[in-house]
Amino acid sequence: MTTTDIPWSVTGLDPSAGRVLEHLMAVRSADRDEVASAAGLSPAAAERALRLLTDSALASRLGGVTPRWAAAPPRPSLGALLARQRAELARVEDLVERLFETHEAVAAPRATGMVEVLEDEGEVPARYRRLLAESSVEVLHLAKPPYVTSTSADPVGVTPGVRMRSVYETDGLTDAVSLSTALRGTGQGGRLRLTSQIPVKLVIFDRASALLPIWADRPSSGSLVVHSPALVTALVALFESVWDRAEPVSPARRHDLPDTDDGPPASGRDLRTREILRMMAAGMKDQTIARILDISRRTVQQHISDAATVLGARTRFQLAVLAGRRGWLSDQRDSPANGIIAE
Repeated sequence: MTTTDIPWSVTGLDPSAGRVLEHLMAVRSADRDEVASAAGLSPAAAERALRLLTDSALASRLGGVTPRWAAAPPRPSLGALLARQRAELARVEDLVERLFETHEAVAAPRATGMVEVLEDEGEVPARYRRLLAESSVEVLHLAKPPYVTSTSADPVGVTPGVRMRSVYETDGLTDAVSLSTALRGTGQGGRLRLTSQIPVKLVIFDRASALLPIWADRPSSGSLVVHSPALVTALVALFESVWDRAEPVSPARRHDLPDTDDGPPASGRDLRTREILRMMAAGMKDQTIARILDISRRTVQQHISDAATVLGARTRFQLAVLAGRRGWLSDQRDSPANGIIAE
């Protein structure tokens, strides 16, 4: 480290005084103008820095027609300054410990260290935003109605570079606005999937902590913040299980396969039909599929009807079974030939 790299603020000196002290250490003595020129300061700023060093016993003023200053021996002078800073730091550390003990005493009935209970309605969105802002690697999100706050239904605002994977329950996508909200996370670099049923609302931050409601059917009754590594690992496994069964969706896939209401597709095995059959097999309703793919409900039903005719299925359950046996439900998004963009 060169002298110009020294963080003088740690000692309690401002950078200007630090530069002046560095110069004085390298010469026998210097007047104000010499100090100003060497440290790149105005004469007035150099005067203030010299006065500060003198008051701190780091420099002494010499007599003469033109006042000159000389640095004090660095080890004892700077050592005394650092000792004062250490004493101040020790006082602050002691204050932090006392504040921590006070906080623990107040929060003890609600927190065990491994699991916190947030009962105040305002605490949940505030803690969500804080945990989201502190995430640096990955956020995992399971969303289902009812939504208590906008943050529960709108998992956006992660730090750039943080990966977000979200699974939404299709019953929560009741209109174009809710679908657009879910897709917005994908548009910002996240990955979105949909499924017909999610066991619990859940957000996992950097696989280190998790936020979930105390009561699955009453999210407004409070939430848990889980810090226990074992519990967080179990919740990550739950998320991955739901993620694997969910149907991927991205904004690009809504338009990459043109479709119209002018008539049925030429074949029950075309790529759009595969998309629709996969979503139908996942338990999604026709109207939800139509919203996701940005086509009409009638077009969705026409694709399903044509596929049922080709396979000889009389019910949707039969259609899903037969389509699965034929391999029509296999995910071919990774094939560049099919034109569907992967997540």
